[in-house]
Amino acid sequence: MARKAGVSNATVSRVLNGMHAVSSPTRLRVLSAIKELNYYPDVHGRSLSAHASRTLGLVVSNLENPFFLDIFRVLQREAHSHGYDVLLANTGYDSQHSGAQMMLGRHLAGLALVVSEIDQALLDEMRERQIRTVVYDAAAPKGNILSLKANYGIGIHRLVGYLRSLGHRKIAFLGHRTEPAHLSEREKTFVEVLNSSEVQFTIVTESDGYAGGRRATQQLFSSGFKPSAILCANDCMAIGALRQLRELGLEVPRDVSVAGFDNISLSEVIHPSLTTLHISRDRIGRWIFEGLIASETDLQPLQGIVLQPELVVRESTGLALL
Repeated sequence: MARKAGVSNATVSRVLNGMHAVSSPTRLRVLSAIKELNYYPDVHGRSLSAHASRTLGLVVSNLENPFFLDIFRVLQREAHSHGYDVLLANTGYDSQHSGAQMMLGRHLAGLALVVSEIDQALLDEMRERQIRTVVYDAAAPKGNILSLKANYGIGIHRLVGYLRSLGHRKIAFLGHRTEPAHLSEREKTFVEVLNSSEVQFTIVTESDGYAGGRRATQQLFSSGFKPSAILCANDCMAIGALRQLRELGLEVPRDVSVAGFDNISLSEVIHPSLTTLHISRDRIGRWIFEGLIASETDLQPLQGIVLQPELVVRESTGLALL
């Protein structure tokens, strides 16, 4: 494997374990070699093949975001109460899903993907290996993979409509970068709703997280576009935006309103408290667990469930200055 990719064994190990101390070109070479050789290390050995696994896998986009940690905690709680363990991996929004590929070498009862983009080839591999797979927050997969979605359209329409009722007609959207660059489902929906809402808007993308929210806000106001409201792809970026706005001498919501997405616990306790769209991580975590352990006859009621985001109005939004 290492010889095929032209790297050391240690580098191969770092890629397989989802570590980020590897450059993108090198990681891509290793992943290409893995795919070409159809190599997935069986870390538990062949002796386990005759025994039912009590281990579930969870792959998420960004462990720095409490949204994903909340889902993991719920899944872990449900799993432990039923005698299962949970392995966790992080993709860092890398569409190659090195964390998921690493999971393929584990002896799993099932694997959940809570990521922004799904590689169909990876899903095909899971189906071929007969690994029970559930996905959330990604484009609808093909075949019989169990999927759960949130109706972002309804939630974002409510949020944009609420801001318009406050007089906001110039809105900025802060999204996060992925590799390769693309818009997530919720970001695509934001843009679609803003396009049809008769408001002026601009988009700034940065890395996900608090620091990314700060940098995106700095770039926004350096661009010359002066919004009366800022919508963020998630609460982490919104909290970073709040901090940067204070650095710029702007008061929220007097000078500019800010809204997030997810309703993480920090959004209620920061000042000003954050207007956001609530997504139930409890429901997602429980649904994932039920989907991973359900019998074939019990799968149908779990397929095609759609969560409805709820608008939570707090202090960070107010009337637009005329």
